Amino acid sequence: MKYGVLAMQKGVEKDFLLKRIADFLFEVGMLKKTPRTGYQFLGSGSENVAEHSYRTAIIGLILGIKENLDWKKIVLMCLFHDLHEARTGDFNYVYRRYNRAKENKAISDALKNTPLEDLVLPLLTELEEVESKEAEIAQDADQLDLILNLKEQMDLGNPYAETWIKYALERLRTDAGRELAEKILETDHTDWWFQGVDKDWWATKNGKK
Repeated sequence: MKYGVLAMQKGVEKDFLLKRIADFLFEVGMLKKTPRTGYQFLGSGSENVAEHSYRTAIIGLILGIKENLDWKKIVLMCLFHDLHEARTGDFNYVYRRYNRAKENKAISDALKNTPLEDLVLPLLTELEEVESKEAEIAQDADQLDLILNLKEQMDLGNPYAETWIKYALERLRTDAGRELAEKILETDHTDWWFQGVDKDWWATKNGKK
């Protein structure tokens, strides 16, 4: 009898965990629908939080490997650094002057009873308090993604993007971040595709002949 009750309890626990994971994944999906709100002040460009988090994680991975740091930790910090915004929305610098979000509670509630809770929460605390080189790199990755977007808007003619870039550069914490930012600002955002092939390729007509 006791074995049967224990088996039932394990079944309930498994069902609860799977339901909690399903709920969490739907919540993560909300980041695809949550806009980064600064662009309405910039006047051009757009991005959602999921898009921002993805490239931030890629930047963190690259810098982590380059600097011989714990890149897995960095990637997790970057990937989850804005998860709370599924519940709070994105507060840009103007909004923050007048509003306060319970970010810590939002992220804690979001991760509660998921398999990620014990893994991610300490990393986000480390990130917020900037307690390690990994946290510094993750913070820089966040700014570098913004700088990439601002450089694209500057290339496309937005006169305000350059001013925003100046302030983003001041927020960088590491030499590695500053070096990469310098190269980003020297690079046209179309170079990777427009200048990647022989110029004659652009004149090639359709068809085999």
